[in-house]
Formats: sequence, structure tokens, C-alpha cells
Amino acid sequence: MLGGMDAVVRAYIDAIDPETRPLFDRVHQLVLETHPEADVVLSYKMPTYVVGRRRLHVGAWAHGISIYGWEPDHDGGFVARHPELVTSKGTIQLRRDVAAEIQDDDFRALAHATLD
Repeated sequence: MLGGMDAVVRAYIDAIDPETRPLFDRVHQLVLETHPEADVVLSYKMPTYVVGRRRLHVGAWAHGISIYGWEPDHDGGFVARHPELVTSKGTIQLRRDVAAEIQDDDFRALAHATLD
């Protein structure tokens, strides 16, 4: 799953708290299913999925993960379906317990809209 990433990105992912790692891995897999051509680099000290000029940043924190880089008109309807997860402009915070209730298709739509 992590093949093709440089050592810095791997080190970041390997250091994710074991309770948060399954959530990160889930989102990582769904982003790459949607955009298998995406490069995964470290930007702003977090894994960043890059397709052309588009970027989607996914950072792991104590509460779960945060997603940055999407724009309101390029979120695949994610924010309309989950407005309670937006904590500030351009940030979606996903606590582990809340993320379990979100369908994979919602994450795919977000990745698709953000990286297209």
C-alpha cells in the first residue's frame, strides 16, 4: 500500500498513533483508488496527494485526521453532507469515532472533486 513513497512520507505514516492509523490508511486507500496516479509527498509536514496542480493534504493528529486543500466548490458535496466536520475555512477534522459513520463514497467524492 505504501510502495512508491519516499522515506520521509513513510516515516510520517509509520509514526501515526496506532489508534489513528486505520483511519489514515482508509482515507489513503480511498484517495489512491480515486486517483492512482497521485504522487504522495510531504508538504506542510504532512502527506499530500498531488495531481497536476491540485493538492489534498491529510494530517494525523491525536483526535484522528484533518484534511486540507479542498475548496468549497471542489469538495464533491462532502461539506454539505457533513457540515459539522468543518472547523475553519479549508479544514475538515475527522475524529476516529465520527469517521466510522462516513461512507467510503463520501471520501471518494471529496478526493475526486479536489484532485480533478
